[in-house]
Amino acid sequence: MKTIVTENIEIARALLIQGDLVAVPTETVYGLAGDGTNEIAIQKIFDAKQRPNANPLILHFSSQEATQNYITEFPEALSSLCAVFWPGPLTVLLPKSNLVSPLITAGHDRVAIRVPAHPVLQALLMDLPFPLAAPSANRYGSISPTTSQHVLHELGGKIECILEGGSCAFGLESTIIGAENGEVVVYRLGGITLEELTLHLGYIPKIKNKEVQTFASGMVKHHYAPETPLSFYHPESPVDDNAAYIFYKEVPEKFNSSTVVILSNQGDLKEAARKLYSTLHALDHQGYAQLFIEKFPDFDLGSTINDRLERATAK
Repeated sequence: MKTIVTENIEIARALLIQGDLVAVPTETVYGLAGDGTNEIAIQKIFDAKQRPNANPLILHFSSQEATQNYITEFPEALSSLCAVFWPGPLTVLLPKSNLVSPLITAGHDRVAIRVPAHPVLQALLMDLPFPLAAPSANRYGSISPTTSQHVLHELGGKIECILEGGSCAFGLESTIIGAENGEVVVYRLGGITLEELTLHLGYIPKIKNKEVQTFASGMVKHHYAPETPLSFYHPESPVDDNAAYIFYKEVPEKFNSSTVVILSNQGDLKEAARKLYSTLHALDHQGYAQLFIEKFPDFDLGSTINDRLERATAK
């Protein structure tokens, strides 16, 4: 199979309607999309990614109104947040209707839904008669893709098409929330920060991203990992000339000739988040024996980045 890369939304639409897979751009990462009402297409997503069927998918819609037939309830606490953050990098777990295949939810009674903000994907969704089921467009457990070339490297020859949409603006996956006992809880840290949610809720939502039971994307222990071994940087460790090092905003004095990447000279967490996966992709193919990355400040998007890195280094 030859994977085509195109900016033509009509080509992507036609392939999706006939049950094929298309990698699509979002503001977070590229997603591997299929008809969310077609179980054959949904299973193709799992097969292409080598993703366990026990790991649920997210349904993507053009608007909140378009979600109505696929859910049975939309609690006010969640709906009010969606009014603020949709379209955008916020995913919500809601009780599903019978229109949602158990393949999408891994047999659970809640479905993850999102209204993405990327203009190319919005145009595609507006022109489709169904929502798109779409996890990240990469092999299961590997680094999420933030450009079409990342997708081509990961899934080239395994899917029909990549819809070109440029580099992803956020570079980290969406935040996943739900409601328990009348309060909002966070199942995956993401592009909408805990601080932003707290500001609108008036309380700090509980983080439940390390539950034993996986009922939302991104909850498994080992995920987002490059092929090159990745570890956290420890200042007391000697510098390894066969390794590459990634720092947030400044390089420790002891570094001379080793390969070093700074994610944001200005200390901008949004810039660092946007560059994280693309930096890991680039370094992963340069023959280093080891990659090291420092931990980020544990607030705002730094908390999200640390969550991804803890899973990426778990192997």
